Amino acid sequence: MKKVLLSACIFLTLFYTATAARKPQLFFCGRADNDLYLLLQKNGFNVKQYNNPADAIQAAAPGDAVFIVADGYPATLTATDTSILLTAKNKRIKVYTEYTATLPGIQVSKQPVNTQLERGVVLSRVFGSTLPPMSILGINDCHILPAEVKDPLIVLAKVAGFDKAAYGVADVRQYPLLFEQDNLLAGMTKLSSFATGRYGPQESWKVVWAYILERMTGRKDIHFSYWPSYVSPMYKEHEALPANAKQICVEKGITWFWHGHFFINPSWKELWRKYQGDGTNPVGPPLGQELPDGDGTSGLLEGHASRIAYDGKQQYRYWLRADVQGEAAFALAAAASLLDNKRYNDYARNLINFIFKGSNLAPAKDDTASAVHGLIGWSVTHPNEFYGDDNARAILGILGASAYMNTSEWNELAKEAIMANFNTTGIYGFRGNRLKEQDLLKQGKAWFAARDVVNPAPHFESWMWALYLWLYDKTGYEPLLNKTRTAIRMTMEAYPAKWKWTNGIQQERARMILPLAWLVRVENTPQHRQWLDTMVQQLLQHQAACGAIREELGPGQGKYGRTPSNKEYGLREAPLIFDNGDPVADMLYTSNFAYFSLNEAAHATGNIQYKKAVDKLGDFLIRIQVKSSRFKDLDGAWFRAFDYNRWDYWGSNADAGWGAWGTLTGWTQSWIVATQVLTSQNKSYWEETQTISIIPKKMTAKI
Repeated sequence: MKKVLLSACIFLTLFYTATAARKPQLFFCGRADNDLYLLLQKNGFNVKQYNNPADAIQAAAPGDAVFIVADGYPATLTATDTSILLTAKNKRIKVYTEYTATLPGIQVSKQPVNTQLERGVVLSRVFGSTLPPMSILGINDCHILPAEVKDPLIVLAKVAGFDKAAYGVADVRQYPLLFEQDNLLAGMTKLSSFATGRYGPQESWKVVWAYILERMTGRKDIHFSYWPSYVSPMYKEHEALPANAKQICVEKGITWFWHGHFFINPSWKELWRKYQGDGTNPVGPPLGQELPDGDGTSGLLEGHASRIAYDGKQQYRYWLRADVQGEAAFALAAAASLLDNKRYNDYARNLINFIFKGSNLAPAKDDTASAVHGLIGWSVTHPNEFYGDDNARAILGILGASAYMNTSEWNELAKEAIMANFNTTGIYGFRGNRLKEQDLLKQGKAWFAARDVVNPAPHFESWMWALYLWLYDKTGYEPLLNKTRTAIRMTMEAYPAKWKWTNGIQQERARMILPLAWLVRVENTPQHRQWLDTMVQQLLQHQAACGAIREELGPGQGKYGRTPSNKEYGLREAPLIFDNGDPVADMLYTSNFAYFSLNEAAHATGNIQYKKAVDKLGDFLIRIQVKSSRFKDLDGAWFRAFDYNRWDYWGSNADAGWGAWGTLTGWTQSWIVATQVLTSQNKSYWEETQTISIIPKKMTAKI
């Protein structure tokens, strides 16, 4: 008997020793185009593919690992049987499964919950110091199965914060996202779609998958030489740029208008109208790539919303705004000059004519006695509301396009638009954020011109001041200079404590540089140069070595500061950061406008430091331009957010309208593209538009 027992012990010892020494075999149940399967294959893992979980578990030996992924996500749950998973447990086979409602001993709902604002939040310390508890993971358009689980590794929850859940998770609904039990690792959504679904940040997801693979394979210190990604920056941070990088950038930036099919074609006008609605939520599914392009006569769509679907596609913003039309016309005409493609001028001309003739964006254009004559409406859904800033960018676009096309066709209309804004500007040069037609018709222009309003908000006021200075240079009409000089002085005296910043103070600094640069053009005094240098230095204090300009929350009177609670996340406009120091650049509100304005400042002063800052920022914008062969409607765009430490498209997506992954054919795309052209040609806008002639007659009569 003793010999028998001894023999049995020896056999078992040898068996388990052999099992432990044997490398685990990996079995994969799912399609060959799954992101996880590609990750395993291209990183040297030996993987056997199966179609049926039962077959894979039957074929597996003790110590092996079986991955069961959700091919039918989100419509179909992953089909597993509890008995199969128990068999795997008994055989000591490790299993990763996802999006299944049949888990041994765990209560799981068979009805998925579809979330949009929720993000993954790490609760466990198993991921190490690089992904500590409260770290945030992005999972777009997440469909998740609610489950009763103790001690999950990661939960899904709606939390505020940049990359950490700033207020914790105690006050929000939590859905277990990833947990482990015995031999089982379970994801309650499709975690294996990390590349297709564009989950982020990529470095954080690498940590998660390294942990999962270490648990499944028994290997330690897993690193990935290959990581699938379908949307990426054009160049790495320290990659040498080609000699023609600017030209490539401009060409990609302009052809993006066609990649996205943003020019409305009459054949799908009803589709546009359906999703634009009344303009309060003009968001809808992406346009089909088969749809024909328009030629600009019916206008240009706004771009992408910051909502990414589970398959990586991105929703569109179907709004038609006046500023976008003018800005895009400038970019198109500038690109026509650099790329020697005169076809772009035809589109630019059509967009400008759309503003003045082909839409309702120029109310009372034929009634010179009307209080709204000359003003440009906000959008086709809100033509009777007039933002000074939106008017300014539309007019600057029109004038820039005119200069590049060497035409005087819209000179008088542009002058009327500038003067219509000036004639409704108060005695100190401030106009306020927005005026409405009903108030203008009721009170009349003289009432508005007599107001003593003070509004130190450069985002809303300053680029119209720049236009007043531009027109003064052309006409010599003194009131334009006098009011503008007063407004600029009062604004600089109010800096920074009394500034009314919007999504951050950096955007206000970026916007203020343009009128200061042009004030130096018309009155080159020591004080005016000092004002300009103060603002440039304040902005450049936050320019990183890579050229990015870091966002910053300001003191005092911020309109949209950090999100005040988890509950408020995603309900209003918001910055991309949560705390000062978060390494994020904003291409919607700051970097785009800073690039244009700094170039004007550099040319106005000849300051070498300004020129170097322009070059650094320009290279940064070239590097982070979107590259994607899978999503053609994104290829060549710029997203609003970029985390320059991670070198990844990441930021707080709290903004209700224009979040981290939003694009904009006007504000973002057009100013970056046009300024790349200007810097390629070593020009400033001021110099380029010197050829424009404005007849000063009747200037006084219009007041």
